[in-house]
Amino acid sequence: MSAAKRNRVFNKILVANRGEIALRIIRTCKEMGIGTVSIYSLPDKEALHVRYADEAVCVGPAESNLSYMNASNIISAAEITDCEAIHPGYGFLAENADFAEMCESCKIKFIGPPPDIIRSMGDKANARKMMSEAGVKVLPGSPGGVEDTDELLETADDIGFPLIIKATAGGGGRGMRVCHNAHSLKNNLATAQSEAQAAFGDPRLYLEKYASRAKHIEFQILGDLQGNIIHLGERDCTVQRRHQKLIEESPSPALDDKLRAEMGRAAVKAAKTVSYVSAGTIEFLLDYKGEFHFLEMNTRIQVEHSVTEMVLDVDLVKEQIRVAAGEELSLDQRHMGARGHSIECRVCAEDPVDFVPQPGKISALHLPGGNGVRVDSLLHTDCYVLPFYDSLIAKIIVKGRDRHEAIQKMIRALEETYIEGIKTNIPYLMDVLADKEFVAGSHIVQGTA
Repeated sequence: MSAAKRNRVFNKILVANRGEIALRIIRTCKEMGIGTVSIYSLPDKEALHVRYADEAVCVGPAESNLSYMNASNIISAAEITDCEAIHPGYGFLAENADFAEMCESCKIKFIGPPPDIIRSMGDKANARKMMSEAGVKVLPGSPGGVEDTDELLETADDIGFPLIIKATAGGGGRGMRVCHNAHSLKNNLATAQSEAQAAFGDPRLYLEKYASRAKHIEFQILGDLQGNIIHLGERDCTVQRRHQKLIEESPSPALDDKLRAEMGRAAVKAAKTVSYVSAGTIEFLLDYKGEFHFLEMNTRIQVEHSVTEMVLDVDLVKEQIRVAAGEELSLDQRHMGARGHSIECRVCAEDPVDFVPQPGKISALHLPGGNGVRVDSLLHTDCYVLPFYDSLIAKIIVKGRDRHEAIQKMIRALEETYIEGIKTNIPYLMDVLADKEFVAGSHIVQGTA
């Protein structure tokens, strides 16, 4: 019997996503001998994730709420193709507790944590409260999400400025506003509330003390149904634009062994608080004093999971699939030390000056390669970058013996990347990589100085 047959835990998995993450999941499934079904919207009919899956089902028109977020159509696609499980990837329905419940009720395994964990951690204010009660440090903030403006203003007086407004159901920077005084808070509350309502269908907000000169550090966690929970080290996600991550790396240049161990223990403690299952992320803010505080938990695979895979030589999607099938983790905390240094750059279809989205046809393409270079991408020559979805079109990930080598390798890889037909943010990424503060590892989250 082949290794692929021996390791097969499901016969067929539906991948409820598109683009690079759908391709990335399909690749692991093929290596495990698992059949794959892709879903697609009408304009995505010729996309790579459709071509490379064993089967594909159209689930709706271009609008994501009618296709990639159409839970009923996706469940139907899984049922008619006899899929035993659904992998949601990231974004779309990945952190939708109602969708996870629908999968359960239809006897289809949702490859992710149980619905109650998704729901409790999806409410960011509730997650803060739970972590605080469990002894995991959080920043001073409001006790829960509220709609009442007067109540938020009263809470602001107790917290003190500067502070940040956040959407209770939020993520991806939506609904977030930094406020340095009461006047700024009053001006931003209505905007943040309407943005939260539009993005998440929930206008509730909460307030949090704004950390000064902070680093954004997240720890990858894995848990199984037997109660085993480990962390797989950290990723430094400090390089952001408008609260959107652009460059991630592992290990973080800001952590020494002692702090890394302390934060790792806190991450595992946070995960154990909710009996976490599957892959997830515990996010922290690390201030200039070396003190760290819980930000949020992401109950899904992250865009930047690739850098962890590079420095640990693991396959996180494979672990997700095995755990969903009831198997124990194949990884051990004792062997989770990083080997070398990895950096990821997110290549987006955006103008590098004003960051306006750049949909269009790719007329010519060359993606980088060579030792220690990995590219996860949805691109191919003559494909169309569609205007309906996220602007991320490729992730370039490199690994070097140390951080200096990884930076040089990434510069070389970006120089080697040729995408004709649209503008991309590659010039901006090159500027960041050459920045003295980034090279020194002393950069901070934008706007926290």
